[in-house]
Amino acid sequence: MTPPPVRSWRMEERTRAYLRGRFGDHYGRTSVSPPPQPNEREWGHIPWTSTSGTTMVRHRSWLDVGDLEAFLERERPRHVYFSAGTYDDPGAGSMSRKGWRGADLVFDLDADHLPGVDPEETTYGDMLRECKGELLDLLDLLEDDFGFEDVTVVFSGGRGYHVHVRDDGVRDLDRSDRREIVEYVLAEDLDLEDLLQRELVAGMGLENPTQKRTLSTTGGWGKRVHDNLLAFVDEVRELEEEDAMERLQSFEGIGDGSASKLIDVFDQSYDQIRRGNVEVHGRFLTLARRIAERTFREESAPIDEPVTTDINRLIRLPGSLHGGTGLAVQRIDREDVAEFDPLVDAVPETFVGETINVDVIEPGEIELGGDTFRLEAGAQSVPEYVGIFAMARGHAAKDRE
Repeated sequence: MTPPPVRSWRMEERTRAYLRGRFGDHYGRTSVSPPPQPNEREWGHIPWTSTSGTTMVRHRSWLDVGDLEAFLERERPRHVYFSAGTYDDPGAGSMSRKGWRGADLVFDLDADHLPGVDPEETTYGDMLRECKGELLDLLDLLEDDFGFEDVTVVFSGGRGYHVHVRDDGVRDLDRSDRREIVEYVLAEDLDLEDLLQRELVAGMGLENPTQKRTLSTTGGWGKRVHDNLLAFVDEVRELEEEDAMERLQSFEGIGDGSASKLIDVFDQSYDQIRRGNVEVHGRFLTLARRIAERTFREESAPIDEPVTTDINRLIRLPGSLHGGTGLAVQRIDREDVAEFDPLVDAVPETFVGETINVDVIEPGEIELGGDTFRLEAGAQSVPEYVGIFAMARGHAAKDRE
């Protein structure tokens, strides 16, 4: 292998030294809180090494870390992690010797793994905005369907969000239990038939009660589908007949005749529909299936399964910096999630207010701090937080001042 040109190597060293130094400056002026039970968790970090590849320093205990803020300021790591699991001996060199006690329930959403997102075509900002919508869906599922209350939301500093659940009862869940939760959140292999319940239903002009299939109106995916189905019925009932017909025929399997009949059924059997009955008409069941498919698609959350099922997972430390962006791994108050903008709110104050010179290797636009910056190839002066972002991502190198 031909060695890199001397100039490129020196640029790499200069860039690394600059980033490590400024990370240390940030930690020197920032308070970082540990997670609950820090002495029972494994700790790890990735330093700014000069060798190629990634070197993970792990199997460290809280005693090894010592004072967290002093450790961060001294070591100035590129990435910092703690374990979702807690142990009798977190510093043991193998998982079998640690003595597993339990683990937080952790969810990970990666923007570049979302359905319909092409990392080659979608901008970083647009990916994160798409990921925010999926985060809100995930929180809705965790809070409404599971009733979790001890929920911590964190921007990962990179491609998405982490959610930590620490309610009583979740820590003892094994991998298979966690896999069931994953399947629910993903709505994996779920269809309408899985949700239908048998119920004795009277009315509709029938002389005797009969068994009908119904959707739950009290909770779970059944209620989600029923809520959307009832909202659609309410929407169609408010439309003029021509618009109502067109709206119904937009669904596969519903033609002109079926649409006309369904408009009548919506009025005649509204109370039955409101109570969850999906067999008020043959084509109504077809409509329910289409609404269910849309509900699963739009209200599930595309979480990263291995993160949730791994009871020994290392996860990024809130309050630390992400070495691939220079952005903060930021804890977000639940009431602030909807308005949180990672490209503004996760920009460290340490890097705001100064400009630096960088040598741009990969030109392009960077959306950050509420502005969009066009980086042209070669040397140029940019706000420091923009330069750090570009250097951390490998798109620029530190130039001589």
